[in-house]
Amino acid sequence: MSYPEPKYHGEDGEVSAVFRPAGTPADLLFHRSGGSADYLATGATTGGKFGLYQWNMGPGRSGPDPHFHKTITESFYILSGTVKIYDGTKWVETHPGDFVHVPEGGVHGFRNESGEPASMLLLFAPGAPREGYFEGLATLGEMSDAERREFFEYHDNYWVEE
Repeated sequence: MSYPEPKYHGEDGEVSAVFRPAGTPADLLFHRSGGSADYLATGATTGGKFGLYQWNMGPGRSGPDPHFHKTITESFYILSGTVKIYDGTKWVETHPGDFVHVPEGGVHGFRNESGEPASMLLLFAPGAPREGYFEGLATLGEMSDAERREFFEYHDNYWVEE
């Protein structure tokens, strides 16, 4: 494996870093579960290369059942608490410092069942517009079955039985 072809062709570099201070308010609050999401780097801000999000779960049970994506990989890095991640065959209890990578088509899910808050980083590659998916979760109850199926398909989420 080698480095990809250069995308920057200048000689001196440029000032282009983006800083997001630790105290920045959450981009999305999940009122029902007490969780939140921080949009650290969206597909739009990385030129479609990746999306990085901090997913903060409240103490109540939350998280998606087993599913897969056809177009994106998803990786999890546990920051705090205990998160159960489905690896395609079983639910694995993960802890701070644990990392899980799921290639395209890999069945996975995650949930917090610990009764305590938990937090993790989610990395999607390439950088799909996951913000629309996250924000749409709040309106799932208002959708018809057909609208819900269309929503999930549009956002590359395909549910499977455990």
